[in-house]
Amino acid sequence: MALELNNNSFVEEVLKSDLPVLVDFWGPNCAPCEQLAPIINTLAEKTSGIAKVCKLNVHDAPETAAQYGIRGVPTVIVFEGGKEKQRFIGVQHPAKYLDALGLEMA
Repeated sequence: MALELNNNSFVEEVLKSDLPVLVDFWGPNCAPCEQLAPIINTLAEKTSGIAKVCKLNVHDAPETAAQYGIRGVPTVIVFEGGKEKQRFIGVQHPAKYLDALGLEMA
């Protein structure tokens, strides 16, 4: 399962992480977010120990969402060394997320 983030845990879990981190910025009652959820959870299982996969509910953490300019959900951002590396808006093929993490489909 993907790690659930909030405003307080974001810095520690994402910006200070030694591993690459994929963050799914999502919202409730969002059909594309619901479509993406199982993909995110599968990525979390496949990348355990080599990358972090997290979810951030933009309604529960509006400060963090605003800080990263999240205008629509789902938005997925891959962070490396505490910096944004790549951004995806909408649902993408899992291989795109793995590629952004520097990994390949198994």
